[in-house]
Amino acid sequence: MTTVPQDIAEYETVRQWAKGLAEQWGETPEMVQRCATLQSFVELVGKDPDTIIADCTREVESGKRIRIKARREYSAKIEEFQLTVEGEPRKQSKAANYVRSFFIHNGIFMQAGVSG
Repeated sequence: MTTVPQDIAEYETVRQWAKGLAEQWGETPEMVQRCATLQSFVELVGKDPDTIIADCTREVESGKRIRIKARREYSAKIEEFQLTVEGEPRKQSKAANYVRSFFIHNGIFMQAGVSG
C-alpha cells in the first residue's frame, strides 16, 4: 500500500470537498472522520486524492470531461473499500458514502451500486 505523502486535508480536492459540504449545509462540516475515511480509501487505491480526481477527468476544448471508464473503476473500488470497513453494515455504508461525497463535490457523480 502507498501512503499519502502529506496531510490529506492539504490536498486541493479535499479542500474543495470541505468547501462544497459547507456550501451545501450552510456550516462547516466535521471533517476529521471524513478525512480519516478518505485516507483509508486512498491507501487502498495507492493514489493521492488529487490524482484520483485527475484520473476521472480530462481536459477538452469545451472544458473538463468525465472519464467514464475511470469513474466505473473507482466506483468498483468504493464497493471494495466498503467491504474492508469493520463494523455493522450501516458503518460500512457511511464510509462508502463519505468517499462518494468526496468524488461528487469534485464534479464526479457517483452512486451506490444497485443490488437485486
